[in-house]
Amino acid sequence: MKKVLAVLALASLGVQAQTIATPVLTTDTALKLVSEGIGQCAKDGYNVTVAVVDRSGALKALARNENAGPHTLESARKKAFTSASMGVVTADLANNIADKPALFGLREMHPDMLILGGGLPIRINDQLVGGIGIGGAPGGHLDQACADAALKAVLK
Repeated sequence: MKKVLAVLALASLGVQAQTIATPVLTTDTALKLVSEGIGQCAKDGYNVTVAVVDRSGALKALARNENAGPHTLESARKKAFTSASMGVVTADLANNIADKPALFGLREMHPDMLILGGGLPIRINDQLVGGIGIGGAPGGHLDQACADAALKAVLK
């Protein structure tokens, strides 16, 4: 009732309410990103796990190549969480911390953060909607390359 009264009050003042569409990371898109990420890394000979989280860090999709190590489940999820939470590429964050030791506390900021290469923010219409994380390739730069290829293939 209070909302209706507020809208009526604004309308009487000549103020029009605007609806701003906020992009959302759908489950369908998250599943496509996971599949594409696993497929891209498999082409390169890497057995990985791919995780996709929404803007709040909640897991939307996760899949593990049958031959990926068990630790890759958590590393992929945490890389995705870190990218979504901070809105940055995890490798860039790791390099920034290495260059500026005063930022080391970021590593301890949240138990679900993992500051290693392989996590990328997901943006739709330049708005942060989530994160993708890949773990299992022999180097974070290779995880990141697969994640980047997945984003480019799915979010054309």
